[in-house]
Amino acid sequence: MYYIYMLRCKDNSIYTGITKDLQRRMKEHFEKSEKCAKYTLSHNAIKLERVWETTTKSFASKLEYYIKKLSKAKKESLAKGNSEIEDVLLDKIDETLYSIYVFKK
Repeated sequence: MYYIYMLRCKDNSIYTGITKDLQRRMKEHFEKSEKCAKYTLSHNAIKLERVWETTTKSFASKLEYYIKKLSKAKKESLAKGNSEIEDVLLDKIDETLYSIYVFKK
């Protein structure tokens, strides 16, 4: 499985990434290990906002690409679970290929 995730950073920015091992990757981001992303190293990841799961790297990369292209306002809306933004996003890809996990505030 591949996971596409959105992290909230201390400066209120949102980082989006993909991984095969979500638990390991979160540990790297939150503990600022040498393998964490340069962005989260300097922006301090504080919370996992959303996670999507899919079976192939190709599907994961497409979703990550579309999320990264969203405006800050749309990313915020997506992080909060706004279904209208998610519908627009999933219209670009086959939504049946993804499972969505929402983390409550």
